[in-house]
Amino acid sequence: MTPADHRSPSTPAWSHVEEFLRAHDADRIPHPGGTLLEHLTRVAALLAEWGTDSAVQAAGLCHAAYSTDGFDGALLALDERGTLVDVVGERAEALVYLYASCGRTAVYPRLGRDEVPLFHDRFTGRDHTPPEEDLRAFLAITAANELDVFTHNAELADRYGPVLYELLSRNRELLPAAAWQAWHDKYGQSI
Repeated sequence: MTPADHRSPSTPAWSHVEEFLRAHDADRIPHPGGTLLEHLTRVAALLAEWGTDSAVQAAGLCHAAYSTDGFDGALLALDERGTLVDVVGERAEALVYLYASCGRTAVYPRLGRDEVPLFHDRFTGRDHTPPEEDLRAFLAITAANELDVFTHNAELADRYGPVLYELLSRNRELLPAAAWQAWHDKYGQSI
């Protein structure tokens, strides 16, 4: 891993991504804790703090580009995936798509229970099994995203925090150790 893998999203190396997000109004879209851009930046910073590589951090910074199963504000249409590839690279864009396409009600109950975790793509309606490296990235982004949302919205934290803790606990061997520790510190005592 190179030093670039641990750059904070506020460093000049990330400035072109922030410019892209601003050009697509992420700084004007409300989100728990301020704006979508503020949320995305905090998610990427958590991923950096947890030691994930730069592609995972970039995916965290752009994870809502195509909307998500829990957030409806797409910055790009799916036929514009090449635009995001140009900004963050193929690996990070593929992780953004994986995160955005996840049909949570179908996928979350399977993770950590099924020997071969099937992902339901809410855009295509198809199921597939992501490689372990992608599953690890997906779970890290999920952990960072939800931890940030719950930090800024007590109602969502109360409603979904224990459920997400249970999901992450079933998959903790796939999470960065620091991510699991952050979740355990926040929700482990309330279970």
